[in-house]
Amino acid sequence: MTTPAQFFPVTVAAVQTDTEIGNTHRNLRACERLALEAVNKGAVWIGLPEFFNTGVCWDPDLVNTIETEDGQSAAFLRDFSRQHGVLIGGSFMCRVPEGGVRNRYLCFNKGQLLGRHDKDMPTMWENAFYEGGDPTDNGVLGELDGVRIGTAVCWEFLRTQTSRRLKGKVDVVIGGSHWWSPPTNWPDFLMANMRSYNSDNLIRCVQETAGLIGAPIIHASHCNRFTCNIPGFPYPLNRYEGVLEGQTAIIDASGKILARRRKEEGEGIVMANITPGSVASNQTIPDRFWLRDRKALAAFSWHYHRLIGRRWYQKHVKG
Repeated sequence: MTTPAQFFPVTVAAVQTDTEIGNTHRNLRACERLALEAVNKGAVWIGLPEFFNTGVCWDPDLVNTIETEDGQSAAFLRDFSRQHGVLIGGSFMCRVPEGGVRNRYLCFNKGQLLGRHDKDMPTMWENAFYEGGDPTDNGVLGELDGVRIGTAVCWEFLRTQTSRRLKGKVDVVIGGSHWWSPPTNWPDFLMANMRSYNSDNLIRCVQETAGLIGAPIIHASHCNRFTCNIPGFPYPLNRYEGVLEGQTAIIDASGKILARRRKEEGEGIVMANITPGSVASNQTIPDRFWLRDRKALAAFSWHYHRLIGRRWYQKHVKG
């Protein structure tokens, strides 16, 4: 197993976007602007969030934003990395040659594809737009100058299987989330405790994953507000108003936060120097599926919207 002393420090950045759901052109321009800010400040590795090009919610029109690896979002990653001589990655809904759609993370270095990873399983209403990845996909993207680079996105940080598949195999993780809040339009007496817990749960999941695998994490995110219907819920609970939780951060191999941007701070970047390297962790990966508690509403939505979403996906998306 390598140690951090074998690698030089790297200046890295994670991007937090104020995304307009479904507006690919606007979102790519925002990612370009923020990534360029990171380049100008010295970053050589840059993480974009999950669904960096579109965001996601229960909006059937999002089917029209699904791309392939030959589309504009992959081209943006490739061309930006080549033009500026950096490593950059992010995920988007991608129609794959094998059939169906995946939530695919692509990482490019200086115009060359370093690797790809398909998120292991969709979360809640995401089931309407894509399917889970190949179980043999361990999230390892590839090597760069001897540094083993891996990825994880959003609720992959909440599942212990992510730490199991990455531990001892990567020296750094570059990833991101699209982690939404509980409904802000539902009564406070029902939701207040869950809202504060949810935001804290996001950053703690990423911190704990870093400590369990023993490698730094570059975590990008979103901070926008959005509204949509909630499939299968009765009136007046069938309307969602909420916000993406932010918590864009650079975290070291022990789980310590080196830089963080909360949702209240809006869009922007965080930067830090990290020393890649897989370090021996004395932390034991819990013998359970979920790393941390999701609370009752999220647990219910996980199962209920998975059932509804999969049916919709089979009928309207997979083809």
